[in-house]
Amino acid sequence: MHAFEVEARRCGYVRIAGVDEAGRGPLAGPVVAAACILPEGTEISGVNDSKSLSPSVRARLFQEIISHPLVEYGTGIVDASLIDQINILQATFRAMLLAISHLPQPPDYLLIDGNRMPRTQVPGQAIVRGDSRCYSIAAASILAKETRDALMNTYDSQWPEYGFAKHKGYGTREHLQAIEKYGPCPLHRISFEPLKSR
Repeated sequence: MHAFEVEARRCGYVRIAGVDEAGRGPLAGPVVAAACILPEGTEISGVNDSKSLSPSVRARLFQEIISHPLVEYGTGIVDASLIDQINILQATFRAMLLAISHLPQPPDYLLIDGNRMPRTQVPGQAIVRGDSRCYSIAAASILAKETRDALMNTYDSQWPEYGFAKHKGYGTREHLQAIEKYGPCPLHRISFEPLKSR
């Protein structure tokens, strides 16, 4: 899990930020990205791909990461209306760049989950399945997932008829039935099917 950071440090980089997103696939809600810098020697036991962790473990690790005195992090949020305007890939890149810009100090190298890098002056590399292969990306995946889930829980109180706290905006049968009954709300991505065909 540390091999990518070790190699970057061997090349002289110090402030290495892992970057990941949550919420590319849902029919509703924002896409959220997080950037996380864990200085050399910083070890938080249990950090792994957020999708492989139980909600309780993920919540505990989220608190450990954000409360660690040496860890730096930033988040970026792009809402559904902008996703509809610029498409989900560009919205994801924008959220990542926002997360990077919200770090307390700029990074000097980026480790990005996925197969493409957003346009940035900071050097780095894209890592396919990086959230399960790279320690700092895994930490970022936890931050992004927990931040987005908390937002969807808040939205659930505003639009309780859709059940956002349960499915977090993904296209479950319950969610699709609610859309059929009530129509879309401002959180829905109208450019996504089946909403687009409506």
